[in-house]
Amino acid sequence: MPNRSTTGPSRLALLACLALPALAAAQSGKPPAKKLYCWDQGGQRVCSDTVPPEAMASAREEISASSGIRTGEIQRALTDEERAAQADEEARRRTEALALETRRRTDQAMLVTFQDEEELRRVFAERIGLVDNSIQTARYNVASLREGLVTLLRTAGERELGGKPVPDQLADDIRQRHAQLLYNKLLQRSFENQRAALDVEIADILERYRALKAADAPGGRGVASLPPER
Repeated sequence: MPNRSTTGPSRLALLACLALPALAAAQSGKPPAKKLYCWDQGGQRVCSDTVPPEAMASAREEISASSGIRTGEIQRALTDEERAAQADEEARRRTEALALETRRRTDQAMLVTFQDEEELRRVFAERIGLVDNSIQTARYNVASLREGLVTLLRTAGERELGGKPVPDQLADDIRQRHAQLLYNKLLQRSFENQRAALDVEIADILERYRALKAADAPGGRGVASLPPER
C-alpha cells in the first residue's frame, strides 16, 4: 500500500496541470471562442465574424469558428406589415379564447337560471315583442311620411301646372320630408334585420340549452361542449 508522502504530491501536481491552461488563458486575456455568422446578401452567401449594420435585419446562422458546427439561428426582422399582421393574429386568438370562455360561462349560467325551456322562451318573447313594436312603429312612420310627401309633391305639381312658382317654404318642406322618409326606411330595415338575427340567435340558444340539459341529466355525458358521437 503506497504511503501518504508519495500519493499526495502527485495528485496535487495533476490538478495543477489540469488548471494551468485555463489559468493561462485567463491571464493572457484571450477572448472566448469566436463565432461566424452567415447570411444571404445580394443573392450570395456571406460569412463573417461580425455582422454589418445593413445585415442586422437579415436571417443568419451562427457557426462555431473552431469546430465549424452550426450553433444557432437568428430569424430575420419582421417588416412593419408582418408585425401588424402578427399582432392582429395574436389579438384574434385572444378574442376567440375570450369568446369561448364567455360562452362557456353563459351556458352554465343559463343552465342554472332557467329550469326549463318554457322559462327561456318567455324571456325571448319579451325581446321579440320589443323588436316587433319597433318594426311596427317604423312602418307606420314610413307610411305617414310617404303620404305627406305625396301631398306636398301634388301641391307643388299643381302650382307648376297652373303657371305659379313653387314657394321656397314648400320646396324646403319637400326636401325635409324626403330626407325623413329615407331615414325611417333605413331604420325600418335595421329593425327587420335585428328581428331576423334574433330568430337565428334564439334557435342557436335553444339548441345549446337542450344540449346542456341533456348533458346535465342523469346518465348524460356531463360535458355539453363535446360533439355528438357518430
